[in-house]
Amino acid sequence: MTITAPPTEPEEVDTPTLAQLLVASAKSPRGRAASQALAEEGTILALDSVRRLLVVDGEDGSVCRWEGLLGRLYGLGLDDVQRAFLGLVLGMVGIGLHTLSAVEVLDERRLLILMRAMPVLAGNDRVAVGTRM
Repeated sequence: MTITAPPTEPEEVDTPTLAQLLVASAKSPRGRAASQALAEEGTILALDSVRRLLVVDGEDGSVCRWEGLLGRLYGLGLDDVQRAFLGLVLGMVGIGLHTLSAVEVLDERRLLILMRAMPVLAGNDRVAVGTRM
């Protein structure tokens, strides 16, 4: 008589998302703030055209190659608001020519994402960004 063990359920493994990998792989506070902003925004990183130019395989996994987007904002299939947001994110890492006045076209959600990124860029963990009462 052979006794067999009951079948086991396969273990669920938490696989990090591309956005999580990009934030974790950032080498500088600027890169981390930009990656986090892009991850939170969600719609831009979901586009194949953006991922093809932005995401490359590094030694430790996926990383952002921000320069891949330089000069290509109008060929990515972004709407005006997405383009303004991405231009401002590129400014966080020191590339691109978008001025801060581009925030005029942002919706409240994207504006809040950028506002939360500012203290990270400044290296300040004491400033809180939230809704005014």
